[in-house]
Amino acid sequence: MNGFRRVILIVLDGVGVGALPDACQYGDGDTATLSHVAEAVGGLTLPNLQRLGLGNICPIEGVPAQNNPLAAWGKMAPLSAGKDSVSGHWEIAGLVRAHPFTCFPTGFPPEIIQKFVTLAGVEPLGNIAASGTDILRQFGEEHLASRRPIVYTSSDSVFQIAAHEDVIAPAQLYQLCEKTLDILRPYGLCRVIARPFVGGGSGRFTRTSRRHDFPVEPTSETILDLLKVSGKPVCGIGKVGDLFAGRGLDRSFPTLNNSDGMTKLFETLDLQRNGLIFANLVDFDMLYGHRLDPSGFAAALQEFDHHLPRLIRQLKAHDLLLITADHGCDPTTPGTDHSREYVPLLAWSSQFAAGHDLGLRRSFADIAATLAEIFALTQDCGTSFLGALRGCIVCDCVTQAVCFGD
Repeated sequence: MNGFRRVILIVLDGVGVGALPDACQYGDGDTATLSHVAEAVGGLTLPNLQRLGLGNICPIEGVPAQNNPLAAWGKMAPLSAGKDSVSGHWEIAGLVRAHPFTCFPTGFPPEIIQKFVTLAGVEPLGNIAASGTDILRQFGEEHLASRRPIVYTSSDSVFQIAAHEDVIAPAQLYQLCEKTLDILRPYGLCRVIARPFVGGGSGRFTRTSRRHDFPVEPTSETILDLLKVSGKPVCGIGKVGDLFAGRGLDRSFPTLNNSDGMTKLFETLDLQRNGLIFANLVDFDMLYGHRLDPSGFAAALQEFDHHLPRLIRQLKAHDLLLITADHGCDPTTPGTDHSREYVPLLAWSSQFAAGHDLGLRRSFADIAATLAEIFALTQDCGTSFLGALRGCIVCDCVTQAVCFGD
């Protein structure tokens, strides 16, 4: 097998494939995002993911297992505690957290709120755990009248600040979030999220695409840092830049939605010929998982599947495509938070004539270890599956590409 010179890593945010053994400790014992979405809509139609072997990872109505899938397939368990996007992405990059970030599932204590009041100059609305849509229905009109920012949280380690764009402009909201992150560092919180919204009248409010995450920086080196130091280009697409606080990236392209993310990925493929292109597609989680919308979730999966033939055709013989997720976000179970689940793993190259079972990986960090082996770097966390990929039969580098239609 020829050496890989470029890896395209796509995270389908929130697309879990079944509850972990410890999921009950998180209240997620009955979760299985991908399987439940398929059941809720009477079956999924994902012909390209099906060919790759998605149906070999877990039962998916409408997406049967393949006898000879074109990709290597498996699933990964997190070693990190919690079920946050930050810890999930950090572990994919080789940083495992032994202890979870601090959560405030019933709201923030007076000590933190007083510090926020001193910073913002006004008492916030809310200070409860709620979904993003519920919080706007509950406090949106009062926010317009009082001009007080809305503060809320969830079962995740987040301090979220929502504001109407006509009340607090997004740039001003971002500054407030950055300063809030600074005062929260001693409390072990993971991230502050700016949640701009628009609308009004009869409670009709809509969150905009100008969301911005402000996480703490990774607490140790990640594969992104190692790649950058070694001179290999690293590009982040979507909220990757936010999740790593910009560290380890040469370039970062925020996106409006999944479709925009794929457009930026296609553009980057023409510009960056080696190194790592790391993309996050957030709509599954943000628009549909948290909002308990399995139909929208299914449509987003089908949209991604539709993009795959173009992606496959654009990849070169020296490229490796990895598709995975960071946690679950089951829209069919009670609650609107992330779910503690296994995540899928698909690995494809035009060098493969057939797929190979990668089994159950003990850590998301196996991806980082594989990247380290590909690029001849030293990375201590995780177990590389590059050797297992060599078990895929080598072909003439064109056979698989013609298997994907439009």
